[in-house]
Amino acid sequence: DIGKNLVDIICTNNGYEVHNLGIKIPISEMLQKVKEVKADALGMSGLLVKSTLIMRDNLIQLNESKMSEVPVILGGAALTRSFVEKDLRDIYEGRVFYGRDAFEGLHTLDKLMAMKKSGIDDPLLGRVPTGRVLPARSGTTEKVVVDLPLRSPDIASDNEVFTPPFLGSKIVKGIGLDEIAQYVNETALYRNQWQFRPEIGETDEDFKSRLRATFRQELASAKAAGFLIPQVVYGYYCVNAQGDDLIVWSDESRTSELARFTYPRQSTAPFMCIADFFRTVEHGLDYAAFHIVTMGEAVSVEAARLFAANEYQQYMIIHGLGVEMAEALAELWHKRIRQEWGFVSEDGPSIGGLFRQQYRGGRYSWGYPACPDLEDNATVGRLLEAGRLGIEVSEETGWQYQPEQTTSAIICHHPQSKYFVAR
Repeated sequence: DIGKNLVDIICTNNGYEVHNLGIKIPISEMLQKVKEVKADALGMSGLLVKSTLIMRDNLIQLNESKMSEVPVILGGAALTRSFVEKDLRDIYEGRVFYGRDAFEGLHTLDKLMAMKKSGIDDPLLGRVPTGRVLPARSGTTEKVVVDLPLRSPDIASDNEVFTPPFLGSKIVKGIGLDEIAQYVNETALYRNQWQFRPEIGETDEDFKSRLRATFRQELASAKAAGFLIPQVVYGYYCVNAQGDDLIVWSDESRTSELARFTYPRQSTAPFMCIADFFRTVEHGLDYAAFHIVTMGEAVSVEAARLFAANEYQQYMIIHGLGVEMAEALAELWHKRIRQEWGFVSEDGPSIGGLFRQQYRGGRYSWGYPACPDLEDNATVGRLLEAGRLGIEVSEETGWQYQPEQTTSAIICHHPQSKYFVAR
């Protein structure tokens, strides 16, 4: 949401009329607004991997609706220049551009408007696929069909199984903001969320030291105003792997399923899948932890108030603070789970090391390459009864959690469970 709003701010400040439709908007609503206001361009932003598929489908819908004369600008963390300027230009019948950031989007708009005002059309602008042309491979060009294994041969199946302290779920409230703040990723907060950059000659450590005063001040103000309300629902469950599936059992008798997750498997060696990090039904009982953490609805309300009041700088500060405090809460609670589960002694020596997975096991959130299916957010929500914290997730929310500053994960204790891309 903040990336889209930043584009709104910058383009509006440079004389453009922007119609900010919001988040998770269906293409039908976008097309209706384009027709209504006779828009000169349409912009879309995507944060998660699944967004790439949605944008592709949206471009196809534009073609089918005979609206490909509308230039489209695409951006967001889910996209790359190569994907937009090669793959999507192959699909879209009109002009499509990649916007690395809000300023590149503004530059593209300026070029489009200059062309419109001059009346001189550049038929190639935004239409020619770009990117590397790879040489053809020698030998056969036929696609090789690979028989995927039921389990990666590289993942150990005789690892120690840690017994959790309890089964089922618990709610935790009243977590101290200062404790959470220790786990904030300063690079993500200062550079990515707040968009600050080091001054000329300033080292990274000096840069972070300078911004810590702002962080402390904003955190103190948030505490005083009461709009950061951290809450957690988490639990431990009996599980087993079955091929690419992870079965969550109701109890240790393993006679009744509570839930089932299906994860993608790599199509090339080492053929990993998240399910591989758990024992199969035949090899005995195993356990997984799940958590959902949130900073509550109040921070989103405050950010929306600031945006509506045109207080854009403070809007970015508060929105970014909420996002990174939610991520920090997830990091803190993952550590708490490792403590309860009995293997926190394998952690690295520093909090910074936790951001580089210097701990036993792994934490996977839905929407990322190893587990891209956002619909599983709803399964986790049902499993942990997230509604007890006022958390909603459904098709109506685009399978994303509301409040916005909410995230979930599955936690594995297997020592080989680290980040990987399933493709």
